[in-house]
Amino acid sequence: MSEETQDIQITTSAGETMDAFLAMPTGGGPAPAVIVWMEIFGVNGHIRDVTRRFAAEGYVAIAPDFFHRTGPGIQLGYDEAGFAEGFKHLGALQADQMIADARDAVAYLRSRDDVRGDKIGVTGFCIGGHMTYLTACETDVAAAASYYGGGIAAPEGPGGATPTLGRTAKISGKIHCYFGAKDALIPQDQVAAIKRSLEEAGIDHEVRVYDDADHGFNCDQRDTYHEASAEDAWQKTKALFASALG
Repeated sequence: MSEETQDIQITTSAGETMDAFLAMPTGGGPAPAVIVWMEIFGVNGHIRDVTRRFAAEGYVAIAPDFFHRTGPGIQLGYDEAGFAEGFKHLGALQADQMIADARDAVAYLRSRDDVRGDKIGVTGFCIGGHMTYLTACETDVAAAASYYGGGIAAPEGPGGATPTLGRTAKISGKIHCYFGAKDALIPQDQVAAIKRSLEEAGIDHEVRVYDDADHGFNCDQRDTYHEASAEDAWQKTKALFASALG
């Protein structure tokens, strides 16, 4: 299936403007939808590519810019300068604002005639993986696929908020979490804590640790790209969304 794309602007519940990249499948009739949350590098080429891949699978896919308050429209590369700039915006994130952006993204999709409002999923990478977990906790999305979400099991949530892991029991849909065993940014004791929290809350979930993968293993523009792990996670994500959103 082919897709059509455009850059759009979402008016948030706070009256702000949040840029987003939209990819739509061709064909008639309302379709399920997927939110794609970015890394610290903005809605760059990689995130746009992932968004188009979901549209090609038949989803209305959108990648919102949750740095719209501090760095609207940034598209950074995976180099020293990109990391330095991205971390500045990462440090300014506040959990309540992230949750508001998640709710506004869901509301925007539900406002579209071409979206099946009860069939919305979410995925994301790095801080976007954290955002995916938050979205699963604080909205009624049907499915979530979090890729190497950093800080989920940290003592505090973004901006010193309630720990994100403490919100786990609020998840109402299915969730997958993918991590790399070589990822020094997300220690395995944190991965174990996430798995334990999901189990204790009785959430329909899968936590997968790839033995040969590092942080960023899904991105083919990064030195840590690991093709076999990325492909397996992609297949699992497609199966999850097909099951929950089909």
